[in-house]
Amino acid sequence: MRVAVTGGAGFIGSNVVDLLVENGHEVEILDDLSTGFEENVNPAAVLRRVDIRSPEAARIIAGGSFDILCHHAAQMDVRRSVREPLFDADVNICGSLNLFEACRKGGVRRIVYASTGGAVYGEPHSLPVREDSPIDPICHYGISKHTVEHYLFLYRYLYGQDYVVLRYPNVYGPRQNPRGEAGVTAIFTLAYLEGRAPRINGDGLQQRDYVHVRDIARANLLAMDLLNGRISGRIMNLGWGAGRSVLELDGIIRRLVGTDIVPVRGPALPEEIRQICLDASLAADILGWRPLIGFEDGLSDLVEHHRSRTGRRA
Repeated sequence: MRVAVTGGAGFIGSNVVDLLVENGHEVEILDDLSTGFEENVNPAAVLRRVDIRSPEAARIIAGGSFDILCHHAAQMDVRRSVREPLFDADVNICGSLNLFEACRKGGVRRIVYASTGGAVYGEPHSLPVREDSPIDPICHYGISKHTVEHYLFLYRYLYGQDYVVLRYPNVYGPRQNPRGEAGVTAIFTLAYLEGRAPRINGDGLQQRDYVHVRDIARANLLAMDLLNGRISGRIMNLGWGAGRSVLELDGIIRRLVGTDIVPVRGPALPEEIRQICLDASLAADILGWRPLIGFEDGLSDLVEHHRSRTGRRA
């Protein structure tokens, strides 16, 4: 198949591209490299350096004879979304609509949309969270990502546009950018390797559902199966269904790095959810997907990735 991957030079998108190429698919990447990196781009894929809000991006999708649009490009920093809500909405909502219009005109057979299970639900009423749980986001990012899910429903209703929504947990693994505000696993790992103390906001008992990026890439590949008639129009959580605390994560990373440095403490952030984990039973039933890479194995993979890049043992 011909697959367009937006954000394909970024952390998750580039891992998806690698798996698509491994499975024989023809891939074009749309990425403005504002948060992605050219070094992440698979040499077998074609990179188009464009902003998803641009007319050029729309022309590429409409005229590219693509079977699938795998849409990962986004403003995905929760804190930036609170600081700059208009920018967040412009990229995540208007950028997505630009692409969806192009899909409609270009006959794209399915859109696979990377949404967020970690932000759309807000503070959950019960755990693990199911797809039919209340949607009460407490940050602008969660609202913008969920709004796009409604547009996908509308485009299917009005135009017959096929789609699948994957609601992601906290994704971690190689290529996660440790220099931003998102991606606690990468931020902590690089800090310890560089001899710095990372910061824990609040008491550190906040819990997240951490899934390795290769498991997430595999879910995307499964969601592109055009012969699976049960997929169309589905929204599916991805996750283990169990949370890990920041303190637990920190302890494992310190042990893997081999450091006596301890984190500093900062105030809790009001836009951050206290605890979340996602029930992925629907993805197991419909896609045959379950996460396979255990937490400590995945963190070891991440530590070795950054260690090889920094050349530091601790």
